[in-house]
Amino acid sequence: MLTISAISKSFSGRVLFQDASLQVNRGDRIGLVGANGAGKSTLFSIILGEDSPDEGRISMERGITFGFLPQESAPVGGETVIDLATGVTPELVKARETMRRCEAADDTESDEYHGAVGDFAEHDGHAITAKAKRILSGLAFREKDVERPAAALSGGWVMRAHLARLLTQEPDLLLLDEPTNHLDLESLVWFREYLRGYPGAIVMISHDRDFLNQLVRDIVEIARCKLHRYRGNFDAYLAEKAARDVQHAAAYANQQREIERLQDFVDRFRAKASKASQAQSKLKQIERMDLIEAPPDADAKVKFRFPQPQRSGHRVITLKDVDFAYKSADGTSELTVYRGLNFEAERSQRTVLVGPNGAGKSTLIKLLAGILEPQRGERILGHNVRAGYFAQNRVEQLNMRQTVLEAAQDLPSRPGEQVARTVLGSFLFRGDDVFKPVAVLSGGEKSRLALARLLLDPPNLILMDEPTTHLDIPSIDALIGALEQYEGTVIFISHDVHFIRKVASTVLHISAGQLTPYAGDYQYYLDKTRATSAKEALVAGEQLHDFQPAALSESKQRGPGLKEIKERERAAANERKAAAQAKRDREKRVAELEQGIATMESRQRDLTQLLQNPIVHLPGGTAQDLSRELTELTRKLYVTTTEWERELALLEGAASSAP
Repeated sequence: MLTISAISKSFSGRVLFQDASLQVNRGDRIGLVGANGAGKSTLFSIILGEDSPDEGRISMERGITFGFLPQESAPVGGETVIDLATGVTPELVKARETMRRCEAADDTESDEYHGAVGDFAEHDGHAITAKAKRILSGLAFREKDVERPAAALSGGWVMRAHLARLLTQEPDLLLLDEPTNHLDLESLVWFREYLRGYPGAIVMISHDRDFLNQLVRDIVEIARCKLHRYRGNFDAYLAEKAARDVQHAAAYANQQREIERLQDFVDRFRAKASKASQAQSKLKQIERMDLIEAPPDADAKVKFRFPQPQRSGHRVITLKDVDFAYKSADGTSELTVYRGLNFEAERSQRTVLVGPNGAGKSTLIKLLAGILEPQRGERILGHNVRAGYFAQNRVEQLNMRQTVLEAAQDLPSRPGEQVARTVLGSFLFRGDDVFKPVAVLSGGEKSRLALARLLLDPPNLILMDEPTTHLDIPSIDALIGALEQYEGTVIFISHDVHFIRKVASTVLHISAGQLTPYAGDYQYYLDKTRATSAKEALVAGEQLHDFQPAALSESKQRGPGLKEIKERERAAANERKAAAQAKRDREKRVAELEQGIATMESRQRDLTQLLQNPIVHLPGGTAQDLSRELTELTRKLYVTTTEWERELALLEGAASSAP
């Protein structure tokens, strides 16, 4: 379908690609990954013909159709949402415009009108419109929204309309740049399931590891100016990459020793007439070598301790008997979200809010942040508590006249330039990037800057609504690293399962305004709810459907009786017993995994040392067998270590939540 052959591309002396190749076949599901600035967007531009390689060529099958969804800022004119979603061919667009113009002029008997109706039908206009409406519904557009002017929508909804157009068009190859950025959880789950059955090939850039794991069958990494293909999903890529990195380091060390040996011979005997020809031969041998690039230094990562907030009291924030409702636009009715709500967060808790769209998650975050005022009840901050709120729309509060560095330092704590630049570097503002005006930053860059500011002067209560939207994978890892060090309290909403697993220590499920706490991490929540999907469990529950709260049942009004109390006590005792047994089983499993990891790490060191011996690389040597064993061992070590981390986190979470 698409062949990229030995392309090279440079910008301002910086090499992005050198002799890079890739084959994309029908039905492929490829995730494109790489460091910030590695060339992911440039590769898309080259495929689309918007840019050209300095060397090499792009070839594709005759008649192949492409569809591209940019990360942001797709153009929109005066069309409605349904016009945008059905604008799959110029002929269909022209026929629809002619029909509407004639209908507006009450000219439905003319030949022009009848010709347009025929063209519309000939190009499957009715079937395409029905398909577009189904897709728009899956992307959370209401029926009344489809006739709205697209220009009247926010940027995120415009991007959804463009995505609907691509899915309606169904091109042979979809190129998607962060397609989940503008989707809520339910739309994301629908979109993922839709792509599972998509008939064409897909190449996507995404920061959502769970999304990549669920969909892609290959990962293509841009590294060292090449396109490296890995079979499997994102987790398989991480394991295979770790194995390749070990092999690369061993091959580099072996070649450097060989070069050193040959150079030593040259230096010793070049001046001797009897050995000069041999020395010259060794020198040419060095020159003919395909030099292996030095592996990146794993120890060169910046080790930085983020600033820490003032210690708060044990009870951080309380909502007491809170009622909250949204009034309708005409003020005649209300949508009750919470009635008699009670909530309390304690110091150092890291709580993720889960539940369906419309259940009240964002409302709760805004009540905690003081953005919304309850109609009844109290919001009580604990001793020494200072709350900070991060949401996507809050990035607009940045001062557009400042540079990135000025914005990072314009805080009450007045961080120094070195500290500010180090934190900004963690969020991929490096070198001269810190002197960019805030006004020219993209939406994703503004999000990164807002998070960097939050962590440079952190409050001791951080409230976040979808903090990973617009962040790439390295930026998400930087945020996770900062929050792992953070000594305050975190309450957040996210649809990024990887981020939730790394950060959350407790889960609060919200369903139709009702709160159900789970005193364990996200895996504990999945186990307790018997969820079949980590992503779909985020939106399980009931939405708020109408403008009247459900009446309390008679039993809830009376309160529990004696029989019910005894049943609860018996159930609690059984749960404690089961928890104790589960803890013993988990401790045993952790010990087994630790023993296995120690054994595998010892063998890994032995294999690496053996591969550094030049003898095993001679004809008839064992280098290939050793390399194969090392690859499989590294994969098993990655899987075992991941399981050990998960089991240990569950064990520690159970210990911290025990009375």
